[in-house]
Amino acid sequence: MLRVIAWGTGAVGREMLTAILDHGHGMRIVGARVYSADKNGVDVGTLAGRDPIGVLATTDVDEVLALDADCVLYTPRIARLDEVCALLAGGKNVVTTAFLFHPRRIPPGDRDRLAAACRTGNASIHGSGLNPGNLSGVLPLALSGMSRTIDKITLQERADWSVYESTSITFDNMAFGQPVDQISPTASEFLAFNSSIFEEQVWFLADELRAGIDEVVADVEAVPAREDHQVFEHLLRAGTTAGQRWTWSGRRGGKTLIEIETLWTVGGEYPPHWPKPEHGWTLTIEGDPSMRAHFFALASFARTASMAEHVRSASVATAMQVLNAVPAVCAAPAGFATTARLPLISSYTGFGCSAVGLDN
Repeated sequence: MLRVIAWGTGAVGREMLTAILDHGHGMRIVGARVYSADKNGVDVGTLAGRDPIGVLATTDVDEVLALDADCVLYTPRIARLDEVCALLAGGKNVVTTAFLFHPRRIPPGDRDRLAAACRTGNASIHGSGLNPGNLSGVLPLALSGMSRTIDKITLQERADWSVYESTSITFDNMAFGQPVDQISPTASEFLAFNSSIFEEQVWFLADELRAGIDEVVADVEAVPAREDHQVFEHLLRAGTTAGQRWTWSGRRGGKTLIEIETLWTVGGEYPPHWPKPEHGWTLTIEGDPSMRAHFFALASFARTASMAEHVRSASVATAMQVLNAVPAVCAAPAGFATTARLPLISSYTGFGCSAVGLDN
C-alpha cells in the first residue's frame, strides 16, 4: 500500500483524492497540504466530499515534510522549486501537474537542483497531465509509431472558459477581462509560467522525435469583447480581453515543425478570423502517413449530465493521467521520470472487476 500526500486540494487535487477514497488505487492518504485557513485542520475526507478518514489537512509545510510517505501528489497552480526539492531530498517521490514536462529544457540551475535532490532522497519526479501532458506528449509519441517520416505536428486546443467556475483562474491568473495590451508571455508570473510549460512540451516532442529545432517561439493574440458578459460573479466588460490565441512554435531554420495552439475564449464570442477546429483537442501529424486524432472529454456520451459534470471531466482526465502513474514513478530509478521513459500508463481501476488477473 503506497502512502501518498496531497499537495493541493483544488480542482485536480480533489479528483485525485476522490479516486483514492472511492477506489483505493493501492494507496493510502497520509497527509494534505492546503493553502487557505478555512481548509487548515479539516479532515481530508471532508475536503473531498467524503466521510472523514482521520487525516487532517494543514497549511504548515514543515508538518507535511515531516510525514513518512512514498509519493506526493503535487498540484498547485504554480510550482515552487524549494518545496519540491525539499520533498525529493526527504525521500518522497513526486508526481505533478504543475511543471517539469521536459526536465532537459528547464533552466540548468533548476534542473541541477532537482537532480541533486533526487539523488539525495533516492526519489523520482514525474510531470504530466492533459495538455501539457498526455495529448501533447504521450499521444503524439504513440501515433508516431505508425510514421515513416514526420513533416509537422500540430496540436490545437479550443475551449470556452465561460463555463469554468474557478474564475480566480480565468480572470485573476489567465487575465481575461484585462486590457488586451496587457496579455503577453511575460505580462505576469502566471502567464510567464504557463507559457514556459507549453514551450517545454514543444521541446519535448522535438527532442524525442529528432526534429533538431533551433528555437521555440511563444506568441499571443488577445482580442476584446464586443459586448459585456456576465461570467459567474465577474462582469467581462466590452473592450477587455475575451479571447486569447496562443501559439508555441518549434522552428528549424525558420520553418515551424511542431506547434501547439490554444484558442481560448470567455464570454462565448469567437473571433471570425481564428481557425475553427472542433471544441476539444485536435492533433495533426503531417507526414508519411498523415494522421489526425480529435479528443473531447465529457462526463458521459451515453447519459444526461450537467454542465458542471462535463466541465469537471477535464480535471478528472488531468488528475488520473498523473495518479495512475504513481506506482511506476515509485518504482523508477531516482531522477527524472518523463512520459517518454515510463511504461504505458493505464487505468488502475479500469472496469472495476478485481477477479480478473493476467500474467502476460
